[in-house]
Amino acid sequence: MKSTYDLKSDLAGIICQYVKEKRQTGFKFERQERYLCHFDWFYYYNGYSGINLTKPMVNEFIYNKQERPSSHYNKEVVMKNFALYLKNHGYEVYEPQIRTVLPRSNFIPHIYTKEELKRFFLAVDSYPISTNSYRNTVDPLLFRFLYGTGARLSEALDLTITDVNLDESMVTIRHAKNNKDRLIPIAQSLTERMKRYMESFHRYSKHTDFVFPGAKRGRMTHSTAYSHFRDYLLMADIPHTGSGPRIHDFRHGLAVTCLKKWALAGIDLTNMLPYLSAYMGHCDFRATQYYLRLTADLYPDIISKTEAEFGYVIPEGGDFYEES
Repeated sequence: MKSTYDLKSDLAGIICQYVKEKRQTGFKFERQERYLCHFDWFYYYNGYSGINLTKPMVNEFIYNKQERPSSHYNKEVVMKNFALYLKNHGYEVYEPQIRTVLPRSNFIPHIYTKEELKRFFLAVDSYPISTNSYRNTVDPLLFRFLYGTGARLSEALDLTITDVNLDESMVTIRHAKNNKDRLIPIAQSLTERMKRYMESFHRYSKHTDFVFPGAKRGRMTHSTAYSHFRDYLLMADIPHTGSGPRIHDFRHGLAVTCLKKWALAGIDLTNMLPYLSAYMGHCDFRATQYYLRLTADLYPDIISKTEAEFGYVIPEGGDFYEES
């Protein structure tokens, strides 16, 4: 169990075993491990002993008044799953329920205009030569990949050469959000650009090397990607505020563009939602339905033309916002 905190309580052994089993099944389990470390500290310093979970103990740990509802919710999920694990191993323990209801976000992502996209990619391609990094070679393809596939930034940065099959115009996303693998088909224009990139930049690379590396060809960090992104926004004269634009907005833009295109073509969106949901890697339709509402808000004239046919698809009420 990798942690800077040394587990001290009587639960230490079974927590380590639980985390190890989760990791062996493919889960990253990093945030969950941190919460379990916090619980171990709580358990030890409050004088609890043995392997036991009681309702007062668990509720005191979960519902810290100084923490936000999102933390309460995360703790509910972690402790419920840990309690189930203990029960499966023969322990009689209290199993908390998920009772925290998180408010739905009213955040509206930035959907780039054609002119903004033109200026942005011009900025990426014309960035001054950097002798201390690979950004002049990597970034033009990285940001086109994000724009053209709707992949999450973490998914793109985790890609290795073995995940890319340009003969089939296909990329494999492994262990993404919700621990799901999925295939992403890529357009022919992007495929051709990636072929040229792989033949030159990755000619002598190993199959395990990252497709979009950072310094010393290691994994590029999120902070590095965002730092570069802000440089390009500035060069492209695209204003940046506290709410964006963000790299993740490329993903939102792809989903909205697809829905807009299908709506204009008169295609029944109810038939297309499962495809879009699978392509985006959503665990259910709530996140995909968010894009329906966003499309309706941004292009009311388009949606009004198709409402008579499938207007019931667009959900009413609050939006569901998918975090990056």
